[in-house]
Amino acid sequence: MTNRVRQAMLIGSFLPLCWLGMMIVHEAGHVAGAMLSGGTVNRVILHPVAISRTDVDPNPVPWFVVWAGPVVGCLLPLGGWQLCAVRRWRLAYLPRFFAGFCLVSNGAYIGIGSLELIGDAGDMLRSGSSIWCLWLFGAITVPAGFVFWHGLGHHFGLGAARGNVDSRAAWITTIMLIVVLAAELLVDCCLRAVDR
Repeated sequence: MTNRVRQAMLIGSFLPLCWLGMMIVHEAGHVAGAMLSGGTVNRVILHPVAISRTDVDPNPVPWFVVWAGPVVGCLLPLGGWQLCAVRRWRLAYLPRFFAGFCLVSNGAYIGIGSLELIGDAGDMLRSGSSIWCLWLFGAITVPAGFVFWHGLGHHFGLGAARGNVDSRAAWITTIMLIVVLAAELLVDCCLRAVDR
C-alpha cells in the first residue's frame, strides 16, 4: 500500500468519524443534562445521514439541558485527549484533532447558529440565555480548536511528510468508522422496528 493510499485512508475515515463522534458526545451531554435535571429522554437520534437530536419531555430545566450538549461535547473530548497525552500514547494526535474538531464545530454551531436561531442556539435564546453568551462560547471554543489543530498536519501526511502516515492510525480510524456506522444503522433499524 502506497503512502498516498494510507493517507487517503486515514483522512477519508477520520474526518467522518470525527463528525459522527462529535454528534455522539454532544448528544451525550444533552442526555446527561436531562438526567441530572430530572428530565426524561424520549429519544436520541444518531444516524450517519441525519443531524443528531435529543428529545426531552418533560424538561424541567431546558436551559441546562441545551447548554449541556455543547459544553459536555467539548469537555469530554478534551478529557479523552488529556488522558491519552498523559499516558503518552503514540497516536494521541488523533484524540487531539478530535478535541479540536469538537471545539470548532460546537463553537461555530452555537455562535453562528445564534444569528438564525438554529437548533440548540435557538433553544438557548428561547430559554433565556443572552446572545452574548452564545457569541462568547463560540469566540472561545473556535480559536481554541484551531490551536489544538496547529502542528498536526505532518501526522496526516501533509507538507514535508509527503503522504507518509502511521499505517496503524489509518487502520484504527477505518475500523472505528465502520463500527460506528454499523452501530448507528443497527440501532436505527431496531428503533424503527419498535415504532411499528
